[in-house]
Amino acid sequence: MHMKLLTRLIITGTTALLATATMSCKVEQNNAVVDAGAGVDMGAEVDVDNLVRRSYQYVAMYNVNNKFAMKQGGWNTCIADTRLKDHTMREIARPNNDTLYIGCMIDLRKDAVILEMPDFDSKYVSLMITGYDHYVNVPMATRLGDFDKPESMLLYTARTEGYNGEPVDGVDRLFEASGDFVSAVWRIMPHANDPERFRRIVGQMETVKMSTLSEHLGGEPEPIDDIEFPAVGERDADIFENNLLEVMQFVFNHTTFDPQDQLDQEVLAIYEPLGVVPDRAFDPAQVMEIDGANVREVSERVFAEEMVRANDPAFKEVATFGLFLPKGQITLEALVNQSVMGPIGLPAAEAIYPPVTTPDGGMMNAQYDYVLRMSAEELPPFGPFWSATLYDMENGFFIPNDHKKYSVGENGGMQLNEDGGIEIYIAAEKPEGVPEDNWLPIERKDEDIGIIMRVYVADLEKMKTWQAPKAEKTLLE
Repeated sequence: MHMKLLTRLIITGTTALLATATMSCKVEQNNAVVDAGAGVDMGAEVDVDNLVRRSYQYVAMYNVNNKFAMKQGGWNTCIADTRLKDHTMREIARPNNDTLYIGCMIDLRKDAVILEMPDFDSKYVSLMITGYDHYVNVPMATRLGDFDKPESMLLYTARTEGYNGEPVDGVDRLFEASGDFVSAVWRIMPHANDPERFRRIVGQMETVKMSTLSEHLGGEPEPIDDIEFPAVGERDADIFENNLLEVMQFVFNHTTFDPQDQLDQEVLAIYEPLGVVPDRAFDPAQVMEIDGANVREVSERVFAEEMVRANDPAFKEVATFGLFLPKGQITLEALVNQSVMGPIGLPAAEAIYPPVTTPDGGMMNAQYDYVLRMSAEELPPFGPFWSATLYDMENGFFIPNDHKKYSVGENGGMQLNEDGGIEIYIAAEKPEGVPEDNWLPIERKDEDIGIIMRVYVADLEKMKTWQAPKAEKTLLE
């Protein structure tokens, strides 16, 4: 009989004790038992693996959204980033290097917020809105016929003070967000190989504006400096170890949970025995003490499993079509994987993220040089553009290099051969005769590395059978 080891967190009094039990592979999910009178069941058992997996989407997005807010000076701020990202980007795993970004970090507690957008002279633009729950919404995109004229959008939540969803003069669209603290992110294809068009797009980006509803109506913005945030972690594992319950209490207080949504109700159920429920101030004396080191260990294991899963052929359909979707359209399995691999990506209708592996399905290592070959017929079935971006596998960051070359593509730079195909080299030194645009530099050392392709507005039917190129070792080193 197949067996597995299930680690449980056993809560007794205010101390979390660890125990292990050998269980059948058909072990059912533990149901938290709640003492309605006391508010916390003092003998509750929590499956730590289940706790981590159901928390991952919130922990990852709390880390990402708050780090970006800290980086750009706080909430209710917008920054138009008019240069492609480089290796100094550390706020998120696996960022892209093929579009420009506009990022607005928005606090919707005290007031609704209005975004004003121009028309864009770009083949690809999308607006993505995401809260701490990591459900991805793309209310506007060139694929949908948007961004061909100036428009405005008002954002609010079920908790926004003084606003209940009514129409507002001078506002074109309304969007109800699921969280009080959200990121609104535009991705804009920069057309970097056309300098005049690039400058025009940058100018358009700089006209995006954000204002509160109070300001729109001629008043003053409501102050938003009345709140303290739990500490972020350098990595998600840091939150799992150091302040998981505090972060989740904060998230619960600022997120809309649907009573009819199964995933919403299951995450609430697993935290209730621990003393974490919506609309409650966090008090360390009123929640159960958990073994943070053990929770971190499980989170690190989940992280490693999901990194491997991304290259598993059996997971290909989910990885291709099932990630970065709105609430009610995505599985827990997909939520965990996207939170590990790199939060706030785009759904398949906007972009697909095929990983590149070696011929045996493994990862590349910087001790060796590699080449990716695609003929014209083997290029991905892209819409506006495609790219291939190199990362370290431990953190999902760009590989630092003096050339600041992190991706191959129309915007990061590429040269097709005379037959319309391409060879992309991952090497410590540029091979002789290889165009610099087609070289991704690495540092020669024992480091796992990997390439993620991005295929924007792909032909989804062709993507079902298209195969990403394999990274083959070269004989150049």
